[in-house]
Amino acid sequence: MMPLMRIVRGLEAALDLARRREAGALDPHAETAARQVVDHVRRDGDAALRDLTERFDGVRLDAIQVPQARIDAAADELEPELRDAIDTAAARIRAYYHRQPTGGFLHADEDGVTGQIVRPIASVGCYVPGGTAPLFSSLLMSAVPARVAGVSRLVVATPPRPDGSVAAEIRYAAKVVGADAVVRVGGAQAIAALAYGTDAVPRVDKIVGPGNAYVVAAKRLVYGSVGIESLPGPTETLVLADEDADPRHAAADLLAQAEHLGAQPMLVTWSDAVLDAILTAIDDGLSDLPTADAARESLAERGFAIRVADPQQALEVANALAPEHLCLLVDDPWAYLGGIRNAGGVFLGAHSMEALGDYVAGPSHVMPTSTTARFASFLNLRDFQKVIPVLAASPDLVARVGPAGVRMARAEGLEAHARAIAARLNHGD
Repeated sequence: MMPLMRIVRGLEAALDLARRREAGALDPHAETAARQVVDHVRRDGDAALRDLTERFDGVRLDAIQVPQARIDAAADELEPELRDAIDTAAARIRAYYHRQPTGGFLHADEDGVTGQIVRPIASVGCYVPGGTAPLFSSLLMSAVPARVAGVSRLVVATPPRPDGSVAAEIRYAAKVVGADAVVRVGGAQAIAALAYGTDAVPRVDKIVGPGNAYVVAAKRLVYGSVGIESLPGPTETLVLADEDADPRHAAADLLAQAEHLGAQPMLVTWSDAVLDAILTAIDDGLSDLPTADAARESLAERGFAIRVADPQQALEVANALAPEHLCLLVDDPWAYLGGIRNAGGVFLGAHSMEALGDYVAGPSHVMPTSTTARFASFLNLRDFQKVIPVLAASPDLVARVGPAGVRMARAEGLEAHARAIAARLNHGD
């Protein structure tokens, strides 16, 4: 029987584990396959989309775009309770992002005016994975902040089901966010279509949303022609637990992460008793979990439990691992918050379970993975906006600092730059 989780003891062993975690590793096979797909779509457009969808999804497409009537009909196909849940989630996400400061600034003084203006990206493509289940929550988590940021055109791409349809949940979520088009295309071919455009798929300025290794590889390949928000890898959660943590809560949070295929559940504690109790609770939780096979695989292959000496070492390890989700199951989580430097999102206390954040808490669940939380942020309004600097210099400013600019330009061998400044100095205008 596979071990439940690997156990790592001591600060140095934990930090060594953190150093060996690879950030953003690209599967060479996925890169080669994605490149072929991207080139095919760029060259052959809709014909390539039909060919690739039949090859990979077993679906022969007629219309690539989902008709508006099918999007409008989705509400009647859902149970009212699920429809209300989607509405609730969208409203909470929308309210959360309306609180995010987004403005630029203009500063005027005797030197003139300097500042920044903020403008939304015009068009965004939201990729929604299909796989074993329609991840309609990812559509809400990507598209709602895009709309709040001011994005005017939104295109949704998602793989078709075996019968060629798109799940009612995704169609209804697309209706809620006001998608301008929904296309029944998945995988690397969807990313290529959004990046370069086809007759049926409008080209966009930026692509957001999670996906499999081929989707991630395609996003990397098309970057530069379009923007991307990140290269999200397998999901991960780190639970930091003290002596007061309820083992059932910690186990539930780790299992919620582990049931994702390829996920990485992590536990950090300074108590052997807590570690043993949580591992026992995980074993109990697996006994009747419908997704137990996937959870066991994640726990055994990628999961680990770290035993350190004290809370300070636990924080040091958490920052080194830079997890996508950091769950603080401790007596006073607010006392730990100031020490957190690297995390995609922080979940404070027993009632702030990461699973709630996946759906209805408010912040987007699209967060940096594979230690990229060291330099990256979760999906937010700035991902859908451009910040443009503004300068209106006064003649006095040019007279005062222009000579310094001339000297710097000539030191770099850029005489035309120097003369552009000097022309204003010589003529006083």
